[in-house]
Amino acid sequence: MSYGWFIVFVVLLFIELATVNLVSIWFAVGSLLAFITTFITDNILIQILVFVISSTIALILTKPIIKKIKSREIVPTNFDRVLGKRGEVIKKITEDKYGEVKVLGTVWTAMASETLEVGQKVKIKGIDGVKLVVIKEEK
Repeated sequence: MSYGWFIVFVVLLFIELATVNLVSIWFAVGSLLAFITTFITDNILIQILVFVISSTIALILTKPIIKKIKSREIVPTNFDRVLGKRGEVIKKITEDKYGEVKVLGTVWTAMASETLEVGQKVKIKGIDGVKLVVIKEEK
């Protein structure tokens, strides 16, 4: 059975390396420890017990650390920062032609589903590529 645990270890390790998220690393550790146990005893129940207990302990010990690492606060970029903000048209925008909008002191290329004249106030509804999607601001 020692080769069986080693094969399980290799398969789980391959699955872990092939995925982006942590999926099977805890079970790979458990199967490695069960593999080592085969050199101490031939009892399959003890090997399975070592696998289950060591996998559970590895999961319990590392889960809070992984959760803390993954829950980092997302810092808004320039794109995110302008969503929902108010801007002013500085170059006319039509349905078939991009214009320009000034938002938070920065000039952006913008598009809209209606004609917007220079000086009109707009609200940033979204981002398409590197262009702002704007709508006329309701008063």
